[in-house]
Amino acid sequence: MNRLVCLAVFAAVLACAAGVNAEPAGVSVKTSLGPVKGAVDAGGVMSFKGIPFAQPPVGPLRWTPAAPAKAWTGERDATAFGPGCLQRTKLSTRETASSGAAPEKTSEDCLTLNVWTPAHGIKPLPVMVWIHGGGHTAGASSLTFYDGSSFARDGVILVSVNYRLGLLGYFAHPALTKAAATNAPLGSYGTTDQLQALRWVQKNIAAFGGDPKNVTVFGESAGAQSTLTLLATPAAKGLFARAIVQSAYIAGGFPSLGEAEATGAGVATAVGLPGAAATLEQLRNVPGDALIAAQEKLPSGPVVDGRLLPVRPAKAIGRGDILHVPLMIGTNSDEGSLVAGRDPASVLAEGSPDLVAFARATYGAPASKDAVLARNLWRDVTFTAPTRWVARKASATQKVWLYHYDYTPERLRGVWAGVPHGYEVPFVFDSLGKVPQFSGLLTAADKASIATTHSCWVSFAKTGVPVCDGAPAWPAYSPSEDQVMDFGVADKILTHRDAPILDAVEKKLVADGKLLP
Repeated sequence: MNRLVCLAVFAAVLACAAGVNAEPAGVSVKTSLGPVKGAVDAGGVMSFKGIPFAQPPVGPLRWTPAAPAKAWTGERDATAFGPGCLQRTKLSTRETASSGAAPEKTSEDCLTLNVWTPAHGIKPLPVMVWIHGGGHTAGASSLTFYDGSSFARDGVILVSVNYRLGLLGYFAHPALTKAAATNAPLGSYGTTDQLQALRWVQKNIAAFGGDPKNVTVFGESAGAQSTLTLLATPAAKGLFARAIVQSAYIAGGFPSLGEAEATGAGVATAVGLPGAAATLEQLRNVPGDALIAAQEKLPSGPVVDGRLLPVRPAKAIGRGDILHVPLMIGTNSDEGSLVAGRDPASVLAEGSPDLVAFARATYGAPASKDAVLARNLWRDVTFTAPTRWVARKASATQKVWLYHYDYTPERLRGVWAGVPHGYEVPFVFDSLGKVPQFSGLLTAADKASIATTHSCWVSFAKTGVPVCDGAPAWPAYSPSEDQVMDFGVADKILTHRDAPILDAVEKKLVADGKLLP
């Protein structure tokens, strides 16, 4: 089985992961908006699903900042996930591997969250808030890989959230700007959803046994970029105490408000409206499915509006002007899996000839083939070098731990050359064994690696320091030592890993203005 076929198999596994088994017994918790009835499983984990944390962003609330959900009367059933936010449900293999598949149901009315908490134990407990990935256009909190039961069994409350996606979550247009109140957020409505979910946590998590002063925000891919955005957003101050960033796109994206408005005018034209002259009423009357169709080939993500998000996160990080909380950050060994289907020549054309030549010489024999060279260089330009740069810059103001994820399950060794984008997630959640296609196929070594990885995330949530079972002590990052935890067949601490190529890539990104000196 070749690597691409194996990636397709893994994507198919992800695609089936859209829910978890129902629990046998019920339990009730009173929130500030009303009581919710969840379920408790045989292992003593309580789950509460589909809890509204914001008003439905539909009709006149489409493209407005998230508003607190309204109270309800009676006990609200919280035993089933809410729908995912509106998105395409037919994804490519590459998109599926990145986002964890599409949810079974989608809707514009999607702003719900889920809570997993132990039924017994010493309270208050640390809390982790998960922001899913998917390029800001796909994914949902309901996917099986994001099941929080393992965290709850280990004494951590897990909260997972939905947020608006694509053109419904990240959109600007002159009509919206004109109608918005002074200083009201523009463009990044998905980010306002994440902030509102964190406010809900602050107000309600104690009722579930959680400590609102000990909240860790973490996410992968678009969720990691969202976490970085929150670190650079003044409105997030006081809403969380720690952050984990898994495979974030750092050096690109984040259009200005003017750029986003120009894109929005083009979208209006594409759906049959008069471009920049379209009215707010016309825009809000566009069917959601038409906006999803118009999203095709458009980037999506937070907008630097000068209000909610004052500057690009990379600029805030370079200035040291982010929330000063403990930070774990890292990438996978084959982030280049995201460009597996692209023409290598077109990928290499994005880099300067000097950098491509240096990379070819530095990577060595395997990179003599353009496909391998393009994949590795894109990985380091897009993910590895910018992530190391964040670790170095942030370490001046807060504790930072840098990782490199390189553990491949035993049956896939020799098939994959590294860990694809997103593949660390089921190790973090200890959820890989819950997918039928992997049931009974995990070896003792696989299970040990899952346990080690999961324990790092759990200990960081509990204490602010990652202590990993079965792995060497993980030192906080310092630029001079340049140490990284390498999760692999043998977990180890590496010093100055791939420093020559990462230094060269960073120099190019700084010269291009994508990172600061």
